[in-house]
Amino acid sequence: MSLFNVFNISGSAMSAQSQRLNTVASNLANADSATSANGKPYKSKQVVFSAVPSANPAASGVKVNKVIENDAPPKVIFDPKHPLADEKGYVTMPNVNVTEEMVNMISASRAYQNNVETMNAAKTMLMKTLSIGQ
Repeated sequence: MSLFNVFNISGSAMSAQSQRLNTVASNLANADSATSANGKPYKSKQVVFSAVPSANPAASGVKVNKVIENDAPPKVIFDPKHPLADEKGYVTMPNVNVTEEMVNMISASRAYQNNVETMNAAKTMLMKTLSIGQ
């Protein structure tokens, strides 16, 4: 595998992880929102990755295939003073699990960081290879 393929593969992974981080940030920002833009409770979103084939069958990149909504039921809390409470005093809240989202954020951040380190290692190897001829 060429070192130049490393840049393409790591770059695609960094782009995908960046979108994953943005999705997690959106989920966390809406974790306590009783309504979304459509008037219903916010549904957490998850990123689905897919492989991007390259010229070398042993190496492939990654891309975000789609962003899907989580079909888990929304949380229902008892808060009769809330303006959006139903006649029984229950408020429907988003299905965002903050703990899972924080773990997802750490995982995406580490994956992004690993790809940066991979690109830096490839750059260092290329620079040393170029300096051999001097």
